[in-house]
Amino acid sequence: MTHASRLSLWPPSFSAAIFDFDGTLAETWPLWRRVDEIFFATRGLPFDEDASVTLATLGFAAGAQWCVERYRLRDEVSDIVDEWNRLGAALYENEVRLRPGAEVYVRALRSRGVRVGLATTNDPHVLGAMRHVDVYALFDEVVCGREVARGKDHPDIYLEAARRLGAEPAGCVVFEDILPGTLSATQAGMATVAVASSDPRQPATELRRAADAWIDGWEGLLD
Repeated sequence: MTHASRLSLWPPSFSAAIFDFDGTLAETWPLWRRVDEIFFATRGLPFDEDASVTLATLGFAAGAQWCVERYRLRDEVSDIVDEWNRLGAALYENEVRLRPGAEVYVRALRSRGVRVGLATTNDPHVLGAMRHVDVYALFDEVVCGREVARGKDHPDIYLEAARRLGAEPAGCVVFEDILPGTLSATQAGMATVAVASSDPRQPATELRRAADAWIDGWEGLLD
């Protein structure tokens, strides 16, 4: 297993890298907050800060089910997912760009023979709407939350990404900005790098403690 003392981000000490998207590669939390605010407002519900954090972990279908149960909604889960997809895609189309240095680092890893994958609770429809980011060209494999059984509070998505990349968990490093995902990836036997985001709700202290390494951003990693 790759231990923290031997983890090198450049030159890479791993054979495969798995990246989260929202918060990690792109600062999208203000967009999803707008989606959440619209969702609650159209149902006459007060905005729930805790729900926003929970939904980022669960993903679309499980998150919609959670909302139906928590707020006793009469909506169908599939209708909520469609609504989030529609709202998200409209915002992602023109507003989302990768954080400075992110694409350079991913491409540098590929140039060194490192396999790179994306593991995101986001939906293919939303990812495909982006005009300024082509994740399907940038990554060897893209795994979305709807393709695995459970959310990022379980290691399913990281293990599936590793499987598709043809890598053993011990040879993988996971870049994440949320605590549940970082803990799950560690549980799966992968090295973890916590990435600082601009989301004021990010539990930085706990993330630093849980991850093998911490970075403030993507610039300067190749120096």
